[in-house]
Amino acid sequence: MPLAGYSGMFEPVDLDLLQRVFDRLCAERRLAQKDREQREVLAREVICHFQDGVTDEAELWRALTKRTRSA
Repeated sequence: MPLAGYSGMFEPVDLDLLQRVFDRLCAERRLAQKDREQREVLAREVICHFQDGVTDEAELWRALTKRTRSA
């Protein structure tokens, strides 16, 4: 994920968390490195949710996962 532009906005621990969630979501959605536009859209979604207060790693992933969840 292109996080270099965000380095002044987040702590290193936050960037690590965002990267882990992003990587997991890319794997889940099977987004290859060549899917640049889709990866950038996903990166913005991850960052927006984080900035909206979803700062727990598992909760952030659940908020963005495409997997169906059992009720």
